[in-house]
Amino acid sequence: MSEKIDARGLSCPQPVVLVKKAIDRLGKGEIEVWVDTVTSKENVSRLARNAGFQVTEQEEEGEFMLKLAKD
Repeated sequence: MSEKIDARGLSCPQPVVLVKKAIDRLGKGEIEVWVDTVTSKENVSRLARNAGFQVTEQEEEGEFMLKLAKD
């Protein structure tokens, strides 16, 4: 299963809350998350890694795309 979350423009902890709900709902699979602050990127990445997800990140024009994956 996969899901996309656009959390650009949201302040922490909102991006983390959205990703936590997706992780709880999916359990495994892929989640693509867009954030626009370093703090959100770090907090979402930490949450995902603690939940057993692999995190890959790309930066595009000051925005970050995080790919979270778990088999």
